[in-house]
Amino acid sequence: MAPSVTLHDVAARAGVHYSTASRVLNGQGKVSSATRERILKAAADLDFVPNAQALFFARGTSRTFGVLTQDAAETFALPTFGGASLALGAHDIAMLHYDASGDAAALERVTARMRSRQIEALLVLGKGPEQPLEVPTSGLRVPVAFAYAISANRKDTSFVTDGVGAGRMVADHLLDLGRSRFAHVTTTGSMAAQQRYKGFVERLRERDTQMAVRRALRGDWSRGWGEEAARRLLPRIGELDAIFCGNDAITLGVESVLTRHGVRVPDDIALVGYDNAEGHGWPGEKYPRRQHLTTVDPRLSEIGRCSIEALVSAAAGTAPLPRGPQPVPGKLILGETTAASA
Repeated sequence: MAPSVTLHDVAARAGVHYSTASRVLNGQGKVSSATRERILKAAADLDFVPNAQALFFARGTSRTFGVLTQDAAETFALPTFGGASLALGAHDIAMLHYDASGDAAALERVTARMRSRQIEALLVLGKGPEQPLEVPTSGLRVPVAFAYAISANRKDTSFVTDGVGAGRMVADHLLDLGRSRFAHVTTTGSMAAQQRYKGFVERLRERDTQMAVRRALRGDWSRGWGEEAARRLLPRIGELDAIFCGNDAITLGVESVLTRHGVRVPDDIALVGYDNAEGHGWPGEKYPRRQHLTTVDPRLSEIGRCSIEALVSAAAGTAPLPRGPQPVPGKLILGETTAASA
């Protein structure tokens, strides 16, 4: 392998001192136009590639952001991490990544390590809004944002899924299809699930509609719970024409029981889920066709991208970080479980 060209090589080729070549290539200092052209030509002839890290430090910057994850490989964290990574690359910013490997207590230890590195901003990436993160970031003295997580300090910048907006979006879709008799099947003890239900019911009320089954059926996130919930609804199935489910696994469970009992989906009952699991190719379920489910894509990669864009602006001093939770709108994905109604 040929040795890499150094700044000393460029200076020797141009017949100038090393410091003169350095100033010209760093865009600093005053030299004659003839000297500048000679240095630039020498650099081009030698195919010189400056050491970006050395250049950044010379200018008092590192062009490096810290990224702290709870569990980067977790199903929902991974696309958020991917969106953040792509945004960093688009800005030519390096990433210093630490993963706490699912140990919440490790977040504090890792944050302390970050203080010793010359990062310009920190992104803390969680696993959802269910448990606010206690991360001691005040000593970093750089902009800090949370993505797919809520900080325990509600004033901190947190980019999260827009659960309320998702519920409102689903309500509008089903109402616009002419559906008016609704049930909701979801999970227990989930802030995200509560937000989706809240948005759904609020939008129905705004459009002069109420739930046919007044109380949501609450269990867990599994397909098995969807099947159990559907069996509970069978005695009232004639009163319904649409069911909004807390996630796609629940939706598949509901659908399997309804179709076994002769209920046509979507002709008799339209179904809408959440996650767009089949669109993302997440493991765990098999889908009859593609795109089978009508669902809401939470756009997790967009959450990662938005968080980095905000940190870039804050680090550059062009715009302050917004305060508090910042919901990122999801996207309705149309599938077969409502398509025949359209």
